[in-house]
Amino acid sequence: MPAQGPRFDVAVAPNGYAWWYIDATSADGAHGLTIIAFIGSVFSPYYKWSGRGHPENHCAINVALTGPRGSAWAMTERPSRRVDRGADHFAVGPSAMRWDGDTLVIDIDEISAPLPYRVRGSVRVTPEMIGTTAFALDPAGRHRWHPVAPRAHVEVSMTHPGTSWRGDGYFDSNFGDEPLEDGFDDWHWSRAHLKNDVAVLYEGRRRDGTPFELALRFDRQGRWHDVMQPAPAALPRTGWLVKRRTRADAGHAPQVIKTWIDAPFYARTALSTRLFGENTRAVHESLSLGRFRSPVVQSMLPYRMPRALW
Repeated sequence: MPAQGPRFDVAVAPNGYAWWYIDATSADGAHGLTIIAFIGSVFSPYYKWSGRGHPENHCAINVALTGPRGSAWAMTERPSRRVDRGADHFAVGPSAMRWDGDTLVIDIDEISAPLPYRVRGSVRVTPEMIGTTAFALDPAGRHRWHPVAPRAHVEVSMTHPGTSWRGDGYFDSNFGDEPLEDGFDDWHWSRAHLKNDVAVLYEGRRRDGTPFELALRFDRQGRWHDVMQPAPAALPRTGWLVKRRTRADAGHAPQVIKTWIDAPFYARTALSTRLFGENTRAVHESLSLGRFRSPVVQSMLPYRMPRALW
């Protein structure tokens, strides 16, 4: 399916969702960043409890920073009256993203939870390439993934916590017409910047029990081609015992450099690995939607992801 740029004006139907995801690692590997902007926040207990009739009324910008000179987390959901979006901009409360055709500028002004502290600063994401294809993750096309910029230059300037750095990054988006947990039981995803290409590996199990997988390489012009999935490789479980698995060249054992996010149903990890004959670092995520559906996990979510009334 053809796609171009982030397209913040995408229509999101009842029960549906949209999100835009950015990750980055500093040049020295010491710092990591992820930012996710949600419409119909897929992990929101409030959206689920509401019946998911109005996705625009459940928006959030999630910020997660890790590093020796400052780590932070914030994700506050806000109602539709605090949302302003169009083709090239998306604002949720005091935080916003804007796309000028060359660079995505992100202004962050959030408060963390459950311990309240300010998370404030700016991030600039300048793509080296623009992906022009969206991919269906299920046969009916109810869940779709668009790699907006598989390789990008990222500049981070945070006042709270006080940290500034530059590094390589990645930018994609996902869209769906039904709740994520209705479509999938789990998935494992990773991206790795190689010398000339970007490798993106997807695999998991749909809710009906069928497996899915996608292995792609993007060149510096944004052109993509399918590749054979590398060999399966085991990773240690997280502190919450979430299963992690990945792919790597046969005979190579990937190593966890740092677990950026360790949640009851989700993990994001920095890896040292070998793919397609190159030693590289990868950003990896494992998602257990079976865990997410648990009433116990649902009861824990509001403490980490509050909802603002203003």
